[in-house]
Amino acid sequence: MRRMGGVETVARFGAALLGGVALLAWFESPARSQTPHGGSSIPPVTVDAPAQQSARRAPTKRNDVRARSNSRRAPTRGAAQVETAAARPQSGVAPAYAGGEVAQGARLGMLGNTSTMKSPFNVTSYTEKFIRDRQAATGADALILDPSVRSSHPTGGIVDSFYIRGFPINEGNNGEFAFEGLYGIAPTYRIFTDYVERIEVLKGPSAALSGMAPNGGVGGVINVVPKRAEEDLTRLTASYGSVARFGGHWDVARRYGDGKQWGVRASGSLRDGDTPIDRQSETTGVGSLALDYQGERFRSWLYLIAQTDRFDAPSRPFLMAPGLQVPKAPDGRLNVTQPWEWSHITDKSVLLRTEYDLSDQVTLFADVGGSKTNVERFFGLPTIVNANGNTTSTPQFFGLSIDRTTYDGGLRARFDTGFVHHALAFQASVYHDALYRRLTNGSVVGSNIYNPTIAPTQFANEISDRPRLSDSQLTGLSIADTMSVLDERILLTLGVRRQGIEANNYASNVGTLTTSYDKSAVTPVVGLVVRPLDNVSLYANYVEGLARGDVAPVQPGVTNGGEVLQPYVAKQYEAGVKVEFGRIATTFSAFEISKASGELSAGRFAATAEQRVRGLEFNVFGELLPDVRLLGGISLLDGTLTKTAVAANLGNTPIGVANIQANIGAEWDLPWMRDLTLNGAVIYTGRQFVDSANKQPIPEWTRLDLGARYTTAINGKKTVFRANIQNVTGESYWSSVASFGTFFLGAPRTYLLSMTVDM
Repeated sequence: MRRMGGVETVARFGAALLGGVALLAWFESPARSQTPHGGSSIPPVTVDAPAQQSARRAPTKRNDVRARSNSRRAPTRGAAQVETAAARPQSGVAPAYAGGEVAQGARLGMLGNTSTMKSPFNVTSYTEKFIRDRQAATGADALILDPSVRSSHPTGGIVDSFYIRGFPINEGNNGEFAFEGLYGIAPTYRIFTDYVERIEVLKGPSAALSGMAPNGGVGGVINVVPKRAEEDLTRLTASYGSVARFGGHWDVARRYGDGKQWGVRASGSLRDGDTPIDRQSETTGVGSLALDYQGERFRSWLYLIAQTDRFDAPSRPFLMAPGLQVPKAPDGRLNVTQPWEWSHITDKSVLLRTEYDLSDQVTLFADVGGSKTNVERFFGLPTIVNANGNTTSTPQFFGLSIDRTTYDGGLRARFDTGFVHHALAFQASVYHDALYRRLTNGSVVGSNIYNPTIAPTQFANEISDRPRLSDSQLTGLSIADTMSVLDERILLTLGVRRQGIEANNYASNVGTLTTSYDKSAVTPVVGLVVRPLDNVSLYANYVEGLARGDVAPVQPGVTNGGEVLQPYVAKQYEAGVKVEFGRIATTFSAFEISKASGELSAGRFAATAEQRVRGLEFNVFGELLPDVRLLGGISLLDGTLTKTAVAANLGNTPIGVANIQANIGAEWDLPWMRDLTLNGAVIYTGRQFVDSANKQPIPEWTRLDLGARYTTAINGKKTVFRANIQNVTGESYWSSVASFGTFFLGAPRTYLLSMTVDM
């Protein structure tokens, strides 16, 4: 009954959105661009528009679909430049680099959109073209080729969580994806790419730039740049995923008004069916709407997102009983989750952004938004109890509601003092969240990872009442100035943020207040860029991250139960070089991040533990040859427990930190059949540990993906056929470890097919 209810909800939701899209397509005829829709090139969109009405560029003509050699190339560096924070619109997107897979710039929190070559940080922005060509359904799929990032949840799981530079993000229930640079807007657990124009990864702590992450993640920031109306567009996609999952996607954009001031973009999808994992099925419904107004001095954007994600028999991580070695990984198709276990998550998000130019040098901005997440699920967490792979699990009904709101405002200004040019940004922000939860337990279930068994059906003991579990409020006041001289050959960024942290925790299933928290901290940022040549940038930074301190547990043997620890400060030192070789770009960086944490020692809970990760990163992207594109790199990590109350663990590798992460992806346009593109990717991850004692490792693994893309015209409409195979060789492997010590089974061989038509 729950399964049918989920399908009916998605069907009604999709029907309403399809009706709206059909009405929009019928009504738009007076404002429709009269240019052909046949090309595949990405027009050079610049965010460095003048402050007056001329900022609204006219639609760009698309090239003929047959012009393969030119249309596949995105603008080279220099075709458009991305300004640092200034009195300019900051809600645009940087143009794509050669090859079209990575953008020339990305958002650096309060600093706004910044050119990659002028950024004092290692940041990568993946384009919507790259996401479409990989048939990436979620944020985790889209980041698979970033060597600094590893998903700590597998395909078939209910959460997108990650390790960035050896530190976890988005592992809790507050959500740590930024949306247009703001926390509290993006869906809590998973990002679906239907509404994504760019996915940006800022590597390293960034409390001064983006504020403290709601869960205290310090490894980096994943920012979602939503789709908005640029050119007129009507794009329809039909998709298939093994073994029997079908879907449809629509993407429609229009601009209206004499000066094209008004923009509308609607996109969404419906997907339903069985996955390659035994007894597992998933139903998703996604809808988004982006409205904007571009006036002479006033600009505004409104984003609306709704998504529902329903699993039967969702993939679950495993715990390992103490003293046992992690057994050999089973076939990725096997599933110990019972067919009667399920998960249902719905998200609704809204964001209103506004900008007003007081002058050509000063812009005011204000944003307000929020999101609501509802979670109902009934499943357990299997624990492997012996070397034979036997498991035990207790299904649990988990009813959770999450309400989040965010507000911010400030100004950006550009001015000169002598020969020094300034790009100043000032921001005040407030973020608030509240969680309500109810837990009830079922009965213990036994199974085996190599030979899963089906237990008698259990039913969730659902209780509608959800007592408050926690609430928190993060306030920030920040200022930053990017000073440049010698025609931006040297850029120095100085900034600071005062972050306030208030939090309350309540007794589970009861709702009575147990602990309160009210602390504050000041975090600085210093960044330097030196550009001796147009194609070479040397950079360095010192930046801090921030996480709320733990609350000492109230339990026997703890002498300071209930004591609130000071916020944890993560410190990063980084230096690197960025070089562009024609249409190929590379980044090499060296960094060190250290972060304290709480632990119990001699009856007292204190911040006596510390983890340090030192690393070397190499990234490459662009066109190696006119018809060959590369994307990937390597990350070498040296993770160490530098402080711990357990003397035997001192110097050990932290949980989940691999020593090597390497990816390389390539595309080749066949010279004898120029409408056909072949692609492949190799992903490698080194050994990881499930425990701090380093007694329970999971082995290294390598995955091979292959695919093809064929572009043609059918009845004058550009049509693209895509086929991808993930894990071509069908490897069985443990893919990742979360910071809790849980670990995941890698996905089996998976086939993806799609057909996209630009109407």
